Amino acid sequence: MTEPRIAITRWEDVPGERLQFYWDRVREAGAEAVDGTSVDGAKFDGLVLTGGIDVDPASYGAERHPKVKYMDSRRDEFELDVLRRALDADLPVLAICRGHQLLNVAFGGALLQHIEGDGHRALKEEGMPSQWHIVRLEPASLLSAAYALTEMEVNSRHHQAVVQETQAPDLRCVAVSPDGLVEGVESTRHSWVVGVQWHPERLEPDHLGFAGRSRSLFAAFVAATQNVREAV
Repeated sequence: MTEPRIAITRWEDVPGERLQFYWDRVREAGAEAVDGTSVDGAKFDGLVLTGGIDVDPASYGAERHPKVKYMDSRRDEFELDVLRRALDADLPVLAICRGHQLLNVAFGGALLQHIEGDGHRALKEEGMPSQWHIVRLEPASLLSAAYALTEMEVNSRHHQAVVQETQAPDLRCVAVSPDGLVEGVESTRHSWVVGVQWHPERLEPDHLGFAGRSRSLFAAFVAATQNVREAV
């Protein structure tokens, strides 16, 4: 059987982020990485929604917070369209950081547009290193099964978030930060649709074990795409 084709959305340059990380993790997991901007009308077996600039509050009917400065409604519209195609076909989806937030919007939720303080944002230092915190994973979840853990340390590089008050009704919260942010979600209507607020694609060499644990998430995602192909 040929490798599953995974569409990976891409973005404008964002300081401290690397599109290549997503492609490398997908390829390591045994799949073909495909440019997400060129899948119009083409077949793909799974979708990765990547990080990047803020989701436009207009996409969920809200007024823009003064701290929301970098957004692109064209990107929102394109990614929401590709995401809905994947959801309609019940294809596996792994949504990361901004992608996690966009997944919540696609399901009818909204976002906390700005987290007060600097506790979740990348540090304003050379290389823009991540901040870190613990998340609790729901034991009976795809996310916990992928990591084989119920608690782990994750990186943090965001200022918008999903919170309980803004979470979409057909998404289940499966990971929570100590300050109550919804850091992991799963669809209750699809076979394998997972969103994570952290960045599992990053190598983070200063945090031993993070990259190895994160590869297990990409492996579970790619395995889900193979299962879908075999069932067709």
